[in-house]
Amino acid sequence: MFFGKLLPREGNFFELFNQHGTHISEGARAFLAMLQNYRDETRRGQYHLEVDTAEKKADKITAEVNRLLHKTFITPIDRDQIHGLINAMDDILDLLQDSAEVMQLYDLKIVNEDVVRLGEISTRCCERVQHVVTLLPKLSDPPVAEAALKTCQEIDQLESDADREMRSAMSRLFRDNIEVRELIKLKAVYEHLESISDRCQDVANVIEGIVLENS
Repeated sequence: MFFGKLLPREGNFFELFNQHGTHISEGARAFLAMLQNYRDETRRGQYHLEVDTAEKKADKITAEVNRLLHKTFITPIDRDQIHGLINAMDDILDLLQDSAEVMQLYDLKIVNEDVVRLGEISTRCCERVQHVVTLLPKLSDPPVAEAALKTCQEIDQLESDADREMRSAMSRLFRDNIEVRELIKLKAVYEHLESISDRCQDVANVIEGIVLENS
């Protein structure tokens, strides 16, 4: 059966997806808290560390999923879909970590409202990713499949919101009288933050494919 349970010795892909989704939300919330408390260097460092911790935990889960793929003969969904989904999810946390690193490496002293707004959109996107992943084991139930598609549409909308916010932020950045080095730093940060929602959309696209191909 398409969504039949794996034998115990084969592990549980859906549970691993859930764990990874939890780390995505944890990392996103820590990243947003870092932005909201950016002026406080101690708290900034604490939240940055939480992002790194979430990313490392998620990496272990990604490795475990890929290991199970090599050992498991029968999988609950297509092997390529499992591989594509876990890697797309992993890309989200990698980018959250990269964004935090860029801000540190560029020695960004303060963050403006545009950075915080993009961070808020990214966090909402990540939380919707966590939610839609929890629906995977029950996609054979039509109302659940419909809820999954609706959540994917919400992620798509948030990605569009991030695009618009970045364009507005870029426009303000080049209109305002900002020192060139700070302009370059902020431009890079904007682009990283907008890309987080792109990676969330990648996850949504994979899950939409799983729903539509197997419903």
